[in-house]
Amino acid sequence: MNVEDIMQKEVIKFNELDKIVDVAQSFRDNKISGAPVVDENNHVVGVISEGDIMRLIEIHSPKINLILPAPLDLIELPIKMKYELDEVAEDMQKAGSTVIDQIMTKKIIKVKPDTSVIDAAKLLDSHKIKRLPVIDNDGKLVGIITRGDIIASMVRGDE
Repeated sequence: MNVEDIMQKEVIKFNELDKIVDVAQSFRDNKISGAPVVDENNHVVGVISEGDIMRLIEIHSPKINLILPAPLDLIELPIKMKYELDEVAEDMQKAGSTVIDQIMTKKIIKVKPDTSVIDAAKLLDSHKIKRLPVIDNDGKLVGIITRGDIIASMVRGDE
């Protein structure tokens, strides 16, 4: 059995200039955790995943020191925390407006439709990834295969 037998042909994909906030919303709406990023000619130029977004959020995460304050610091602490929380909120807003080109994975592992499902599964496992863009001979996106697709094909007995 080949990848083309079980791949998803309707692929949710993004453009390099899409904003992270829009990508995150699409992930949520479509119940997916990642997708290919394509250029204007439908060539795969990257992959964006929840992991990429989480790494960005970690960079912009709160840096509030919660140590026991001295008695006089108790007056200043709420003001300091409010300032730091406002700063974090601003950082998060900036992170959300970042375009995915800045955080997507650019080293792309991809397969052709005639790749065997076993070979695709080996690639997923050896590279510790969850999805593989499927490209035609011109390098254009024609589908995607995920770990879930492979597992579903085993359950259905598609061999």
